[in-house]
Amino acid sequence: MTTNTHVAEAQSRQRQMWNKVPQVTLYFWVIKVLCTTVGETAADLLNANLGLGLTTTSYVMSGLLAVSLVFQFRARAYVPGLYWLAVVLISVVGTLISDNLTDNLGVPLETTTAAFAVALVLTFAAWYLSERTLSIHTIRTGRREAFYWLAILFTFALGTSAGDLTAERLNLGYWLSALVFAVLIAAVAAAHYTLDLNAVWSFWIAYVLTRPLGASLGDYLSQPRDEGGLGLGTVGTSFLFLAVILALVVFLARTKRDVAPSEGISPQEG
Repeated sequence: MTTNTHVAEAQSRQRQMWNKVPQVTLYFWVIKVLCTTVGETAADLLNANLGLGLTTTSYVMSGLLAVSLVFQFRARAYVPGLYWLAVVLISVVGTLISDNLTDNLGVPLETTTAAFAVALVLTFAAWYLSERTLSIHTIRTGRREAFYWLAILFTFALGTSAGDLTAERLNLGYWLSALVFAVLIAAVAAAHYTLDLNAVWSFWIAYVLTRPLGASLGDYLSQPRDEGGLGLGTVGTSFLFLAVILALVVFLARTKRDVAPSEGISPQEG
């Protein structure tokens, strides 16, 4: 084996080591939707069923999210358990931010949806101006990771407001709302694979849309039958989905099937 080959392999290992996010596969999207569902049902569970109240729940979950992000930022590579724990917690916090604005402060859902959309666009603009890329395949610096998680927070908050807007304010109901967002995600996928829609924008559009999809599914499963749900309750729904998430994360941690390959990463992206 030549010296150049050793150097190339070392550089490849280094690039992969600093990639802090998973490869976007079917596993990624399945766990993402499950996390969004948990974000909706767990927020309702802590707020209403356990009697913590919206404000206390928001403080507790924000504190847990901050702790998880400290460990996530300190990690030198993608760690499935750390990463998906942060996603679950940020899903809950994103839901709570939207709920606080609408329930505690009386801000209309139309306003919160528009405000979070603007906040997300501004985050992308600042990210691109700073890094000249929005690629999720090169999250290898603290600044890129900060933009990444801020964008994710706003996608969850935006998705919560948009999902509530369609399911409640527009009276579509939970299952029909979920169907609408599923069709939109399918349209984005079709545009990406058949019309060459930019991969980065395809990812982020789908990422936003999976939030109201998961939230609508969570509400449909957990809410009482007389309110349009299946009546499974927030406790059962939350623990069921958490168990599936845990099983998938353990599987991925053992098999490494979602470790992003370093091939195809150009120096300009770094």
